[in-house]
Amino acid sequence: MSEFGTLNWAILIAYIIGTLVLGFFLSKRIETAEHYYLGRRTTPWWAIGISVVATYFGALTFLGGPAWSYVEGFSVIFIHINYPIAVFVVITVFLPFFYMSGVASIFDYLEKRFGIASRTLMSAVFLLGNIAYSGIMLYTTALVLEFVTGILVVDAILIVAVVAVTYTMLGGISAVIWTDVIQAGILLLGAGITAFLLISELPDGFIGTLTSLKAQGITDPFEYSFDPAKVGTIWTGVIAMSVYHIVVYGVNQMMIQRTLAARTIGDAKKAYISMGYAAFLGYVVFFGLGILFYAHYQGRHFEQENLIVLEFVAQVGVPGLMGIITAAILAAAMSSLDSSLNSMATVTTLDFYEKFVSKERSPEHYLKASRWFTLFWAVLMVVPAIMFTKSDGSVLEILSKVGSFFVGAKLAMFGLGFFSKHASERGLMVGVAAGFFTLAYIEYFQDIAWPWYCVIGGVVSTGVGWMFSLILDGRQSEESEYTVRGQQAKFARENLAEQQEGWYVVPGKVDRASYYLLAYFLVCVAALWLAQTLL
Repeated sequence: MSEFGTLNWAILIAYIIGTLVLGFFLSKRIETAEHYYLGRRTTPWWAIGISVVATYFGALTFLGGPAWSYVEGFSVIFIHINYPIAVFVVITVFLPFFYMSGVASIFDYLEKRFGIASRTLMSAVFLLGNIAYSGIMLYTTALVLEFVTGILVVDAILIVAVVAVTYTMLGGISAVIWTDVIQAGILLLGAGITAFLLISELPDGFIGTLTSLKAQGITDPFEYSFDPAKVGTIWTGVIAMSVYHIVVYGVNQMMIQRTLAARTIGDAKKAYISMGYAAFLGYVVFFGLGILFYAHYQGRHFEQENLIVLEFVAQVGVPGLMGIITAAILAAAMSSLDSSLNSMATVTTLDFYEKFVSKERSPEHYLKASRWFTLFWAVLMVVPAIMFTKSDGSVLEILSKVGSFFVGAKLAMFGLGFFSKHASERGLMVGVAAGFFTLAYIEYFQDIAWPWYCVIGGVVSTGVGWMFSLILDGRQSEESEYTVRGQQAKFARENLAEQQEGWYVVPGKVDRASYYLLAYFLVCVAALWLAQTLL
């Protein structure tokens, strides 16, 4: 504690107290379970957009991003260049289904389209994947606290879990969004200070250092290799990871739920569009820090690469800076943990408790149940967090690899639900099982980079699911109302307005603002090429 210093402790404690006070204040507006899941549907779109960005960046990006590019070079940027493509697909196809349903759980769609079994299965898949995700985030944050304060990592895990669950239980989704806004500001401040100090420490200056790194091949974002074992190639970024991020943002309860709190579907889409523009720039900063750290430390080996940022901050020794950076990392982690806890509580209450255990109870009863489930998941996520204390390597890469195992199942369920007339629940169950077995075989017996798990799992699950749908249930004579074509036919048949305040509410119709996202993607690729050429 003495090494951390009074000023640093004051900054960190002030942040924690401020977060808890905000959660307490927002709890006064929570009267029903719906308020807990969706607020009062009055949250401004810009706050939701910042919340989405803050959640996906998180502490894993603040620490794991620089660690990843420190080892692999700047080519890993292509893993995260595809957000405009992903957002284009999500707001055109996915959001209209979920927002217009008026319910808090995205898995309600699967029950309407296929049946209760598919809803239950994918809800369980979400909870399983998210508890691993939460464990990694919790471990990362505890690692920071251990490094800077000397607190044992297991004790730090418990402290962070208690803080996160307290304000999330109090304020629900409103606390999640508004604390995320504050946390994003702290994260931006921490990243900006770190970048400024790092650049000022470079002996050859910024341009001179980049020129030297280019000569070593470290700045080159364009890795054209067709080797499936390589992670950071343009093929994995544009193809495999586009699929990954479409699923992550399109059928991830943790991401979608906050957009459902928007006033209109236009606000929900604007929130996602803002993320489509901001995400690439954010990853340029964090991966750029990694290659600059490589130059600063002359490529020396670190026993724990995820602590490079903190090593540097400790080295420069600016008073109060370690407190700001620690608060930034804690804020980044909280922005992800609170979202995870709230979404898991929502899914547990709506898709399991209300469905199978306690039906037709009062809104107040389900609010109490949701808060208890938030506490339950907070306790449970401590287990994988402690398990991850034995791991090494970039936590961002570990997280992405864990998530890629579940992408195929989600892609098959929702993709066939949206676009296939003949897909059936029984066929999809077979397809999902086939996808999991295929990925397990690849993980243990093949040398294929994890981004391709998304494509492989998706192709196997979708192909097998569609084939067995025909084998087990035959061709369907009528289009389901819950496919894209079914929705478009319904709007035409009932003469419903396709737009609301200038934004399409019918799936499959492209908003004008979406085309700008595709143009932005091309600009990002061109900017990378131009920067590499002119160095």
